[in-house]
Amino acid sequence: MALSDEATERLADVVALQPTKNGELEERWGMDGGSEVHQYLEAELKEYYYRDENSLIRATADAAELVGAEPDDGPRTVRVPELEVSVFDVVADQDDDPESVVSVLHKLRETHDIDPAPDDVRSALRGLARRGVVEVVQRTVPVFRLAVERDSVVVEPIDED
Repeated sequence: MALSDEATERLADVVALQPTKNGELEERWGMDGGSEVHQYLEAELKEYYYRDENSLIRATADAAELVGAEPDDGPRTVRVPELEVSVFDVVADQDDDPESVVSVLHKLRETHDIDPAPDDVRSALRGLARRGVVEVVQRTVPVFRLAVERDSVVVEPIDED
């Protein structure tokens, strides 16, 4: 099935953002709701996506190949918003004790000279967790650390034109 230019661009978004949710695609694509995203996915990209056991949207191998995503023989590339790149850079390694949102926020202030809102840091950590590169450890409050070796993933900013 030949995809339109718009469908190909949106498929590239699915590949880059996976695993993702309707809400994230809704925001990225400027749609009016999750149901509109679902309808688009089913109508235009049905062959190229699926939902995993957590109902997150993932691209098929054919989708990645179609949009020219990098093969899986090297570090995995994850494209995320700039704040998530910075958070990935400072969050505890997978062998270290997990850390709180506030701890990550302090590290961002010290090492990157940025001062995001705690909710933005929490959202960035959750976004990285959805992509499988950060794990959430449930304690009294959720704490976070890398779920993978830092050098097994290249985290790049999304080109937000």
